[in-house]
Amino acid sequence: MENIGVMMTCPCSPSPYLQEELDKRFKLFRSWEFAKEEFFKANSKFIKAIVCNTVVGADAETIDLLPKLEIVSSFSVGLDKIDLVKCKEKGIRVTNTPDVLTDDVADTAIALILATLRRICEGDSYVRSGSWTTKWDFKLTTKFSGKRIGILGLGRIGSGIATRAEAFGCSISYHSRSEKLNAQNYKYYSNVVDLAANCDVLVVSCALTSETRHIVNREVINAVGPKGLIVNIGRGAHIDEPELVAALVEGRLGGAGLDVFEEEPEVPKELLELGNVVVLPHVGSNTWETDKDMADLVIANLEAHFLKKPLVTAVL
Repeated sequence: MENIGVMMTCPCSPSPYLQEELDKRFKLFRSWEFAKEEFFKANSKFIKAIVCNTVVGADAETIDLLPKLEIVSSFSVGLDKIDLVKCKEKGIRVTNTPDVLTDDVADTAIALILATLRRICEGDSYVRSGSWTTKWDFKLTTKFSGKRIGILGLGRIGSGIATRAEAFGCSISYHSRSEKLNAQNYKYYSNVVDLAANCDVLVVSCALTSETRHIVNREVINAVGPKGLIVNIGRGAHIDEPELVAALVEGRLGGAGLDVFEEEPEVPKELLELGNVVVLPHVGSNTWETDKDMADLVIANLEAHFLKKPLVTAVL
C-alpha cells in the first residue's frame, strides 16, 4: 500500500504519531505545506484517500479536485466538515472515530462543570498572583453535587456524561430526537426549552446538523437563567454565540464552560473578560491515549478499505 496516495488536510494532532504511521504505510501528502492550486495540480491524480478532522475537512470543492478519491477517514467523531452528500453521490466511503474518544470528552464536560461552578481557574490565578496572602477575600462558589443536569443529545458521549454526573448525586434529564428506551431512569423532554427550564446545568453533546445549528438560542439561554450554567463540548455552532455573550454580559445566564466556538480559533473577547466563563481550545479528546487510539482507527479503516475488507467504523 506504500504507493497509495493519502492526503492529510492538516496536521490533525499535536502528536506526530498519526503522520508517522501513515508515512510507513502509504504515500503521504501533507497538503498544508503547499499552495492549494499548485498542490492539487501536481498531485490530484495520485490521491485516493483523505485524512481530515474538525479543523479542515473535505468539502465539495476538495472532493471534486480529486478524481481518484475513494475514501475520507476523519480523525474525529464529528462529520460536519465533510460533505456527506457529495461523498454519497460519488460513491466515496467515509469513516470516523467513535467510541474511542467518548471517555475523554465526557471527562472534559465534567471538568468544565466543576471548573466553572467552583471557579477553579479563578482560584488558581488568585493563589499565583499572591492575593491569598494579602486579601483573604476569595468568593464563595457553587456546589456541583446534587445538581439537575440536562443533556442535549444522549448519544455515546451524552450517556457518558450522565453516568459521571450520577456519581455526584445529580439527577439527569435529556432531549434527543426521540426518547431512549435504555434511559428509563432519566427524564425525557421533547423540546429543548423545557429541558433548559428544568436543569441547573445544560450540557450540549449532540451532533451538529442543519437541525441542531443554533439549537441553543436566546429562548433556551433565558430558560437556563441567571443561576444556570451552559457547557458545550459539541460544536461551536450549536449555540448562537452572540446571544450567549449578551446573556452572560447582561447577567441573564449564570456561567458557561466552553470547549468549542463558532469561528475557531477566534473567541469573543467579552468571554475572556468574564470570571464565570471557562474556555478551552477544543481539546475534549486530546489525551495521549485517545490520540493514539483515534490514529489507529483511522489507519485501520484505510487499510481495510484498500484490502477490500469491511470498514471498521463506516459512515458511508
